Amino acid sequence: MSYVVLARKYRPRHFAEMVGQSHVVQALTNALISQRLHHAYLFTGTRGVGKTTVSRILAKSLNCVGPDGQGGITAEPCGVCEACKDIDAGRFVDYTELDAASNRGVDEVQALLEQAVYKPVQGRFKVFMIDEVHMLTNTAFNAMLKTLEEPPEYLKFVLATTDPQKVPVTVLSRCLQFNLRPMAPETVQEHLARVLQSESVAAEPMALRLIARAARGSMRDALSLTDQAIAFGGGQLLEVAVRQMLGAVDRTHVFRLIEALAQGDGAAVVESVDTLRMHGLSATSTLEDMTGLLQRMAVLQAVAHAHGSDDPDEARLAQLAALMPADETQLLYSLCLHGRAELGLAPDEYAGLTMVLLRLLAFKPAPGVPAEKKTLNSVSEPVRPEPGTSQRATASPPVTVVAKPVEPAVPVSEVLLPVPSDAGSLTDVDLATQSPWKTAPAAPPSGGAAGGSMVQVLSIPVRDLQAPSPAGRLQGGAAGRQGELQPTEQGTFWNDTVQALVRSELVTALVRELALQSQLVDRDGDLWTLQVQHESLGQGNTRERLEAALARQGHAVRLALRSGRVTDSPALRAAALSRRRQDEAERLILADPFVQDMMRDFGGKIVPGTLRPDGE
Repeated sequence: MSYVVLARKYRPRHFAEMVGQSHVVQALTNALISQRLHHAYLFTGTRGVGKTTVSRILAKSLNCVGPDGQGGITAEPCGVCEACKDIDAGRFVDYTELDAASNRGVDEVQALLEQAVYKPVQGRFKVFMIDEVHMLTNTAFNAMLKTLEEPPEYLKFVLATTDPQKVPVTVLSRCLQFNLRPMAPETVQEHLARVLQSESVAAEPMALRLIARAARGSMRDALSLTDQAIAFGGGQLLEVAVRQMLGAVDRTHVFRLIEALAQGDGAAVVESVDTLRMHGLSATSTLEDMTGLLQRMAVLQAVAHAHGSDDPDEARLAQLAALMPADETQLLYSLCLHGRAELGLAPDEYAGLTMVLLRLLAFKPAPGVPAEKKTLNSVSEPVRPEPGTSQRATASPPVTVVAKPVEPAVPVSEVLLPVPSDAGSLTDVDLATQSPWKTAPAAPPSGGAAGGSMVQVLSIPVRDLQAPSPAGRLQGGAAGRQGELQPTEQGTFWNDTVQALVRSELVTALVRELALQSQLVDRDGDLWTLQVQHESLGQGNTRERLEAALARQGHAVRLALRSGRVTDSPALRAAALSRRRQDEAERLILADPFVQDMMRDFGGKIVPGTLRPDGE
């Protein structure tokens, strides 16, 4: 007898044997018991989670007649009647499975629907199971809509797909949808242990844990990997053999890498990566394992009383969680997570792995140096003296305020301030109460109070970054721009003419730009000379189109274009008018009494560029 693979041999034949899908099993069981049966079911989920298995069990529940042949619809099919055995064997005439991946056209769907008009031959219900239904064409979906909405009472549809987003909403709305979730590694591991116990195959728990993680929620993948591991290990599952088969990284290497990163030991990191290269272990698998361990470390750091698993490495994880700060754990997790996408871009994957890991050391602060806290305050909070201590420190050295020069820097000037003898030296509180941006007037060395001590204060050089006020722009900015526009009589005539063309929509696009950006410099009978600053405006047939527009307005003239500086064009006049309106708006705002009170009493400022005239 030929060997049957574990995934087929241990396929569940009853709802009670289903693993990890209790929410679906409960809903279907209750519906079968109460016989509140829908006519169409849609099962979604990733590969190997039991979509086809649920469909077959549901078909057996609908057609089971019991061992004595007198049974009805049941949630617990007997498995011994002809209907149950034929469905398990795939030869039940009233149960049809259609693979939509290879039969996706309208002809195949129509051939299936032609069977819907005939009553069941052997069973109680006809069941049409369409696997990977999202692969059907739009025409095929449309062909089955009417039958799917109102099928005969003896017909049930079961649809299965791994990508429900591609199924039309018109189909989704006609089906009762169940989402089969990926299974947790612990659930997969427990099921594998039961299967191997039935097969009398010895297995190490860590080997099963590796297979359960590699299956990524798919029980079929886990059983297929188990078959492969049994063959690889010669009839038994050992951790070393399974790691070698999967290309998985030994956790000792991963723990060594995380510990070296926590201690800032770059040499140990490079040495560990070289060890991975020498043993041929996967760099991608290394980052994947590090991501899982760092996630568990972050949980331990955030929740001290987090419930631990039965993982034997839990104690080592707790040690690393205490060794690495929480912010570095989050940073390293993000680097490992995004670094997997960079491995394919690197010269080789181990060089990419080295750079991903050394990136943490590049951002790691030096030992003993606290990380700088960047705030919006340029002056630090003054240190308050402890209770019981005097603010007067007669023996303390002179206080010096030093700032790093900023380019371009103001020359540092030394100013001598007389301080009364009873005031002692300046304290932090005294410095905090005085503005660091003002320079006190210089006093002669002998001009201080009697017995006063001289304290040397250095003025702080700063860069003048103050934005010009609206008033300054009014006085200087507008005057400096007056040279841009030099009104002329010809310019006034040309501006009126162009504005009339624009209002009547006789010129558009590039022709309008030519008219707006040009200056009329001469009118000699029917020959008008226009001066343009950019020769590209006169390319093509724009000149002829502008002549045609002028002719329609009553100016039958010829245009001559020449290149030169433009000082009076409709565009310049419009810009000058806009500037005047802007300046007038700023003048009115600055003259408002309420605005003046806000600026004087509360230090209010008008942000440049925020004032706009009405209508703009």
